[in-house]
Amino acid sequence: MLQIPDRQGPWLTVVSGPMFAGKSEFLITLYHGLRESRGWGSGYIGVYKHALDKRYGEGEIVSHTGKRIPAIPVGSAEELYARIRSRGERVVLVDEGQFFLDTDSDGSFAFVRVISHLLGRGLWIVVAGLDKDFRGLPFGPMADLLALADERISLFARCAVCGAPATFTQRLVDGKPARADEPLLLVGAEEVYEPRCRRCHRVEGSLRSAKSFAFGLRKPEEPEPSSVEEEAPSFQRPR
Repeated sequence: MLQIPDRQGPWLTVVSGPMFAGKSEFLITLYHGLRESRGWGSGYIGVYKHALDKRYGEGEIVSHTGKRIPAIPVGSAEELYARIRSRGERVVLVDEGQFFLDTDSDGSFAFVRVISHLLGRGLWIVVAGLDKDFRGLPFGPMADLLALADERISLFARCAVCGAPATFTQRLVDGKPARADEPLLLVGAEEVYEPRCRRCHRVEGSLRSAKSFAFGLRKPEEPEPSSVEEEAPSFQRPR
């Protein structure tokens, strides 16, 4: 259940889950609810989405059920920040938060910095996005945003295989599970992705390199770690 703050901000709500869990529909419902219950107009509420999402058009957030609201596409965290500052909005809804992968010089996600700055200005911000990528690893800035959030809303889909609650997004290539070393970003809908539970989620190939990239343990230009596993140290029970 969404908790609307007594004051207008600062407050960060993060809505996460796999594809087809209803994240975009949540934002759409919230937008209409705020306009009806609070009387807030378009000058008070800003709606944005990452420009990579062009599945249903560029100027709207569209749910898988066909509901839609106008949205401003932005290609980077800095563009988002500049637009919000120029428009003076007090409530900001952002869809597809996982796509804001641009980083600052220290390697941290610029989107997290921008959200922190906006919170410092007293805004109420709602970010929706995938918490896991197709490999089941943390997706972009979403893990940091979830740690920063005042309110976390986890949505579930229904596993396309067994019907259990789904928390993973399965990428399919020609009907088969994608390999772990495939590109991280591939925008698509039912033709590429389906929700899966942990038991039914599949990734072909090794996740070793993928995990190194995801958690910042290794830069892309560094060589692959040796395939020879070090022997685990042995421990003896004290006598």
